[in-house]
Amino acid sequence: MKVIISGYGRMGHIVEKILSDKGLECAGASEDIRSVDRELASQCVCIDFTTPQAFRENYRFIAENFKAAVIGTTGWNDIRDEVIAYFQKCGTTMIYASNFSIGVNLFFAAADFISKKMALTGGYSPYFVEMHHCHKLDAPSGTAKTLEGIVDGNLSTSTPIQSVRCGEIPGIHTVGFEGLNDRITLTHEAFSREGFAAGAVEAALRTESLKGVYDFKDIIFER
Repeated sequence: MKVIISGYGRMGHIVEKILSDKGLECAGASEDIRSVDRELASQCVCIDFTTPQAFRENYRFIAENFKAAVIGTTGWNDIRDEVIAYFQKCGTTMIYASNFSIGVNLFFAAADFISKKMALTGGYSPYFVEMHHCHKLDAPSGTAKTLEGIVDGNLSTSTPIQSVRCGEIPGIHTVGFEGLNDRITLTHEAFSREGFAAGAVEAALRTESLKGVYDFKDIIFER
């Protein structure tokens, strides 16, 4: 498998390191993915960690020219159906996620389990708090939106997400369930960005045996 990285900032550099550690080929990294040779692109998986605006401008080129794509960029949920339809039209496998961390996806699964049980008992109200570094452009985070969708979907609630942007926080997400007599909280804290990059590389490996468009949280625990 060969990979080209779209977006060569902090995440791009970490993805490149993990590819090297795993003995996988990085065929290039570019701030402008549309400048990549189309013949080379056809042999490669694109791992995208750019900005919401850049992804909006680039996703058609990625779908049209790459063998497969792993999309770690967030902030494009409003055009999600359009993006998915375009990748399907082009026949290009895509795995996307609000968060590629394995731990976060376990966190999603735990929140799903607990909120489904609460839907049967009643008596609790959820809240969400997410904290990230001051460089993050979207708020609330894609991870928080996914978490809110899981919990509010199970409890038939509509809960605002509280966002904090400060310093160099890699990412902290909390969901709390407030009852009359007690409180339950689940928190995931990322220590670095390596967990996100490692999950994205795992997703790239999985494109070798998959065809279609997938949310990472729906396939990560499948073998």
